[in-house]
Amino acid sequence: MTEIRTPITVAYGDGIGPEIMRATLRILESAGAALDIETIEIGEAVYKRGVPAGIEPSAWDSLRRTKVFLKAPITTPEGGGFKSLNVTVRKTFGLFANIRPCQAYAPFVSTLHPTMDVVIIRENEEDLYGGIEHRQTEDVVQCLKLITRPGTERLVRYGFEYARRYGRHKVSCFTKDNIMKLTDGLFHEVFDEVATDYPDLESEHWIVDIGAAKLADTPENFDVVVLPNLYGDILSDVAAQLAGSVGLAGSANIGQEVAMFEAIHGSAPRRAGQDLANPSGLLLGAIQMLMHIGQGDAASIVHNAWLRTIEDGVHTYDIFSPDHSREKVGTSAFADAVIARLGKTPKILPAAHYPISTEPIHIELSPRRRSQKTQTGIDVFVEWNSDGVLSLAKLLEECSGPDFQLSMITNRGQKVYPGGAPETFCVDHWRCRFEANDSGIVTTAQLISLLARLDGAGIPFIKTEGLYRFDGKPGYSLGQGQ
Repeated sequence: MTEIRTPITVAYGDGIGPEIMRATLRILESAGAALDIETIEIGEAVYKRGVPAGIEPSAWDSLRRTKVFLKAPITTPEGGGFKSLNVTVRKTFGLFANIRPCQAYAPFVSTLHPTMDVVIIRENEEDLYGGIEHRQTEDVVQCLKLITRPGTERLVRYGFEYARRYGRHKVSCFTKDNIMKLTDGLFHEVFDEVATDYPDLESEHWIVDIGAAKLADTPENFDVVVLPNLYGDILSDVAAQLAGSVGLAGSANIGQEVAMFEAIHGSAPRRAGQDLANPSGLLLGAIQMLMHIGQGDAASIVHNAWLRTIEDGVHTYDIFSPDHSREKVGTSAFADAVIARLGKTPKILPAAHYPISTEPIHIELSPRRRSQKTQTGIDVFVEWNSDGVLSLAKLLEECSGPDFQLSMITNRGQKVYPGGAPETFCVDHWRCRFEANDSGIVTTAQLISLLARLDGAGIPFIKTEGLYRFDGKPGYSLGQGQ
C-alpha cells in the first residue's frame, strides 16, 4: 500500500452531504488509502454569511495547496445573487474535462441495458455556460455560445488519452454542426483533426439528436463520448439513469493542475439526517480521485468491495428491489458492508484492475499558425417596431454611404430582406448586414461613420458584430435561415 500520504481537500457539503462523505471517508481509510485530509466549509452556510460564491478565501488557499478536491453536494439558496459553486470552481481552476462513467450493474441493479459501459467526457468551461446573457429589446434576450479551438482540443485530446489509458477502443463525438456550422462545426473539425493522432482508436461523429437517440436505445454501441458542455450536461445524466440510477454516478472534473471529484446528484435536503442516502455516487467519484493521485491499488480494493456489496444484494432504498436485493440498509450500514468486503472481488460483475501508480493525464496543445484576419463588413443589430422591414431597409440603405452596401436583413436568423416571405413571423430585433463596397476591407473610421449615420437617422442599434475573414475564409454565418 502507498506510504506517502497525498494531501486532499474535503468538503462535507449540505443536505445528505455530511452523511455520504463520512461513509466514503470511512471506506477509503479502511482500504488503506494514504490521504492527508484538509477540511473546508462550503455551501449553504457560507452563502448565508454573505459570500455569493459559497466558498471562503481560505478555502481557495487549501485547494491551491492540495490541488485535489473531494466535494459532497451542496445546497444553493433560492433567489438571485448566488453563484453556482461548481461553475466557480471549474472556471477558477480550469477544470476543462468532466468525466462521468456510466456502467450497468445488471442483474443486481435494474436496467434495460445490462451490458452498458459508457464514459461521457463533457467540456466543462465553454459553450452556453459562459453565462453571458443580455436582454437586448422588449422582445429578445440572448445567450452567447462560445466554443474555442484550444478549449476543444484540450477536451478531445483528453478523451482519446483516457480511452488509451483505460483500454477503451472507440471515441465518439456529438455535435449539432449541421445547424451551428461555426461553433459546433469547430468542435467537430478539431475532433477529426485530433483523431488522426490516435490511429489505434476508432472515432466517429454523430449529430447530437440522432446520437442521443442511439445512446438511449443502444448504449452498448458506445464507449467514450466527448461532447460540448450543454449536450454533455444533459446526456451524462441520461446515460447515468440508463445505466441504473443517477445516484450511482461519480464525477471527475479535471484540469491541468487541480481536479475535483464528486457525485453527480444534488444535496437532497429532504433526506438529510435520516441515514438513508446512498453514498455510492460520491464513493465512485472518490475511486476516480484515487486513480488520479496514483493510488490505483486502493482504488481497485475499494471498487471491488463495492461491486461485491452490490452483488450480494446489500442495497440502499433508492436501488432496492425485491427481485434483485437481499437487504435494505442505510448510509452507515452500507459503508459497513463495503468495509466488510474489502479484499474481496465480485463473482459475476467484471472486477476492477487499475494501474497501481500513474501520473495524471497531461495534455499538450498542437502548435498553431495565426491566420490573416481582415474585416469586410459589419452586422448591426437594431431595435425596430415601425412599418415593417421595407421601411427599415429604405432607411438603412440611405445610411449605407459610399463605403457600404446593405446586403441583407434577418430576423431571428431568418433572411427577410431582400426577398423575404410575408409569412415570416418577426419580432423587434433585426440583424442588418453591411458589406464593403469596393476594396473589400473596411476601416474603423468607416465603421464609426456608419454607426453615426444610423444614430442620426434615429435607428437605435443595440449590438454590432464584425464580419471577418481568416485567410480569406468567412468567419460568419450567411444567415439564410435553417
